[in-house]
Amino acid sequence: MKYRRLGKSGIKVSEIGFGTWTIALDWWTTGNKKIDDEYAIKMLKRAYDLGINFFEMADMYGSGKSEKLVAQAFKEMHNAGSAHDKDEIIYSTKWGYDMYSNRQIGHSEIPQKHNDPQYLEFALEQSLQRLQTDYIDVYSQHNPKMEAVENDRLFATLDNLVKNGKIRSHGVALGPAIGWKDEGISAMKHRNITCLQTVYNVLEQDPGRIFFEFAKKNQVGILVRVPDASGVLTGKVNEKTVFDKNDHRSTRKKEWIAEALQKVEKIRPFADAHNWDMAQLAIKFILSQKEVSVVLPTISDLEELERFVEMSDGNYLAENEISEIREIYDNNFGIQAVV
Repeated sequence: MKYRRLGKSGIKVSEIGFGTWTIALDWWTTGNKKIDDEYAIKMLKRAYDLGINFFEMADMYGSGKSEKLVAQAFKEMHNAGSAHDKDEIIYSTKWGYDMYSNRQIGHSEIPQKHNDPQYLEFALEQSLQRLQTDYIDVYSQHNPKMEAVENDRLFATLDNLVKNGKIRSHGVALGPAIGWKDEGISAMKHRNITCLQTVYNVLEQDPGRIFFEFAKKNQVGILVRVPDASGVLTGKVNEKTVFDKNDHRSTRKKEWIAEALQKVEKIRPFADAHNWDMAQLAIKFILSQKEVSVVLPTISDLEELERFVEMSDGNYLAENEISEIREIYDNNFGIQAVV
């Protein structure tokens, strides 16, 4: 496992992180996989043994379940870590949705309370209790809108929490879908954030490339989710795939999948040149870009976990290859877009 610095924070993070939404929600159901708590904890511990130290959570993943599982897996190990030890367990969690007064049904969004500093401190205390820890390394706003990014009182409170030792750093996680360019740029330019989380992959490169420019200027680490384009780049998804109604990918239209599979063939020569499969190219394309601190692949079993960890080996794409792939993307992979 290779390690990088998380923006201006100085925190050392594993290039491959463990996104815990798969162990707390049933939104990834291809093959009818069910991850029970015992297996989830086994996965978390194995991830740590393999060198992963960055565990990405959210308070609303399973109404606190992701945080409780991480706490159960690591117990006192987080507080015992040294701030400069690469083996320290890094707790990264998110807040902002009012999960305490509202119940989420399906994938529908519930009201946010990003603009309420009092709610911020309340939500933080709840996460600290669930995680059984004295501090959180990275505390990010979950899908904030522009009005939250522009809220001076909110960010003053976050900076104070850093000074008081309740959190080591804070960031923004953009979403829920790809985009949110203005919010991301504003947060990096005007706020003291450590990291920015966004959707980015070889098939969906915008607005990621724009974010990279501002991330470099402002010493912000990029956290990448959906690196596999919802399974297309790992071979899990094709035109015949039928998603369960609870699966978050059910919003992907068959036309999008068909076009995406055509695009995959246009970049396959880059994988072949390195004797990689498409999953390896997908992850290594992202890790080849220095602005990225952590990639968060979708991990649903121990076999996948071990495969992704092996991809963090320092053997990535050359600058000219990245430029070629970006040019292919800019030309829509040489195919006619589906209208």
